[in-house]
Amino acid sequence: MRILALVLWLSLIASPIQCGYANLPDLPDMGAPSDDVMTPAEEKRLGEAFFRNLHQQAEVSDDPEIQNYIASLGNRLVSHSDMAAQRFHFFVVMEPSINAFAGPAGYIGVHSGLILATRTESELASVLAHEIAHVTQNHLKRAFAAASRMTLPMAAATLAAILLGTQSPAAAQAALIALQAGSLQSQINFTRSNEQEADRIGLQILAASDFDPRSMPAFFERLQQSTRFLGYNIPEFLRTHPVTSSRIADTRSRAEAFPYHQYTDSLDYLITKAKLQVISSDQPELYKRDFQAAMQRGTPNQKAAALYGLALILLEQRQFDASKKMLLELLSESPDQPQFIHALAQVEIAMGQKTQGLERYRLALRRFPGSKVLKLEYAEALLANGHFQGAKKLIEPHITEQAKNYPVLYKLLSQAYAGLNETAQGQRYLAEYYYAIGDLEQAINHARLAVKMAKDDRILTAVARERLLFFRAEEEARKH
Repeated sequence: MRILALVLWLSLIASPIQCGYANLPDLPDMGAPSDDVMTPAEEKRLGEAFFRNLHQQAEVSDDPEIQNYIASLGNRLVSHSDMAAQRFHFFVVMEPSINAFAGPAGYIGVHSGLILATRTESELASVLAHEIAHVTQNHLKRAFAAASRMTLPMAAATLAAILLGTQSPAAAQAALIALQAGSLQSQINFTRSNEQEADRIGLQILAASDFDPRSMPAFFERLQQSTRFLGYNIPEFLRTHPVTSSRIADTRSRAEAFPYHQYTDSLDYLITKAKLQVISSDQPELYKRDFQAAMQRGTPNQKAAALYGLALILLEQRQFDASKKMLLELLSESPDQPQFIHALAQVEIAMGQKTQGLERYRLALRRFPGSKVLKLEYAEALLANGHFQGAKKLIEPHITEQAKNYPVLYKLLSQAYAGLNETAQGQRYLAEYYYAIGDLEQAINHARLAVKMAKDDRILTAVARERLLFFRAEEEARKH
């Protein structure tokens, strides 16, 4: 019960969004930071388990371009924070709601709906900077410290449910009532104190990262004004991050203290937003008018992103010739933009020009050998066209400690091994994929198959058996 309430308190002070708890009071301070602090190793394990469980409750984007953009933006901000040396992991949750949250060990998620709600890159950066500030100012530490009172799998699953707003409101209210202490006013003041500090530190991070600090109050005020008549249907962001007029005024006053200059949205931001508009809509055709309007009156970057969005829509509609023409035009202006290279290669392969499309990836990697995004996209294209050895060669070097944050790597490597008729290795990595997305049942099933199929390979048998035992132990821990 204590861990459930504790993570509820965490979500209210450190996570801007969560549906269903708008009318519940905040929990009080759970004690001084020195009372029961988790070790970095314990918090790291909780963060990894938290991220695995998110995949069972929401769609976490595995699009390499979207992931690369949000990670680049987040890490740029982190580099100007008090924790520049700490590893953070930024990711996008494919949900239309306006939402963002900070989890343990620097796992910070942002919903696709929030990205699409921003009008400028600085507005998006302001939300991430605010979440980073909650982490750097140790607003989360005491909440994570109590996770040791519960088994790791259970704590991670509960935390993921609450931060995503999927936890039962009835259960949440029961936990809150059981742990209420002190006056309601002191609890509210505590929350406001954290929010004000996160605003203040976030503004400093924004300015140091060359983003517009004025974007933070501007974005919050626009959300507040656009939803004032919606009653209980306000965005989740505003439910647990109440944006008052006084808070907006305070943030604007602080922002005005920073010198002003013109801020330009990056092409990567505009391209990412255009791609999200297309892939997250059931009717991408509806965005055609917006893209066409931007091409008439926008900046050069806005026009390029709009043309890219139109090309993606035409690709989905199988109008390959028109899509290819647009992408060739974009590449003539921006030959080094990897998103344009990838989209054009996709079109060529879809047109049946497979050799030309694969060659486009190969030449791009010769020019940009360090591009992990192009390597992954090339590997996916190779797999789809039966070039399993080439795909394996591209993917294997990336199966490192950090691969657990990119589960699709395990899935692609499994497909490469399966295509090479190395079925035991294929099952082994498929087990790792399912574990990385929190599906223990499937992880156990595929690890069992790996053990069975690897009977003539002593080393692989030992590795698969060890992982099978590990998965079973975690499954048992989830029951307690």
